Amino acid sequence: MVFEIKLAHPAKNAIDTTLMAFVLDQLREAAGRPVLITGSDNAFSAGLNLKTVSRFDAPAMRMFLDRLEHFMSALYLYPGPVAAAINGHAIAGGCVIALCCDYRVAVADPKVKIGLNEVALGVRFPPRIHAIVSHRIPVEHHERIILGAELVDPATALDLGLIDALSEDPLQNARDRLAVLGALPQEAYTATKRDLRGRGETDLCPDAEHRKRLDEAADTWISDEVKNRMLAALRR
Repeated sequence: MVFEIKLAHPAKNAIDTTLMAFVLDQLREAAGRPVLITGSDNAFSAGLNLKTVSRFDAPAMRMFLDRLEHFMSALYLYPGPVAAAINGHAIAGGCVIALCCDYRVAVADPKVKIGLNEVALGVRFPPRIHAIVSHRIPVEHHERIILGAELVDPATALDLGLIDALSEDPLQNARDRLAVLGALPQEAYTATKRDLRGRGETDLCPDAEHRKRLDEAADTWISDEVKNRMLAALRR
C-alpha cells in the first residue's frame, strides 16, 4: 500500500526545519513501504524558506545546512520505492526533493518551473546534496542544469532528465508507477538501490572531508551579497 506524503507549508511549501521534521517523521512511519510525495495547492516546493535562511549567522547556517543534508540523504537513501508527483513549481531545494525520488512525474503545464538556481543565488551546494544532484542528473546536462542555474518548463525538464514523465494527472501516474515498483521483490529492490546510491550519508561524502566542504559551502550562504539576492528573490 502506498504511503502518501503531502508537502503543506507556507510560502509554496518552503523547506524549513518544520517541514523537514515532518517529512522525516513520515518516512519513519512509512518504514520501507512505497512512498508518494506531492505538494499542496499549486506548488510542489519552491525551495528553501529564504526569509528565514537569510537571517542566519555562520553557526546557524552550518547547523541548518547539516540538517538539510541529513533530510535529503534520508529521502535519497530510503529503502523502498519513492515517487514525486510534481504538481507545480519545484525550484532549488524543491527540485532536489524530486531528484531524491526514484520516479518523478510532473504536471504537463508550461507555466510550471523546475530547476536548480543555487548558482544564480551565489551559493554552493552542500557536499552531500551536490553528490545527489550529480548522480541523478545526466552528466551531459550538468553544465546547463547545475552551472547554468536555469529554471525550465516540465517538457524541457523531461528532455534534460530532471523528470521521468509528464502527465495531466501526475498524482495518479505516480500511484500507478509505485504499484509496479512496489510489486517487485522488496529485498532485491532495497539491496540494489543501496548498491546504486550507498548505505548511508558517508557514502555520499566521507566524514573526513565532509566538514571542510560543508564549511566552505556555508561560507557562501552568509555573505551580504547572497543575502541581498535572497531578499530580492522573495520580492519577485
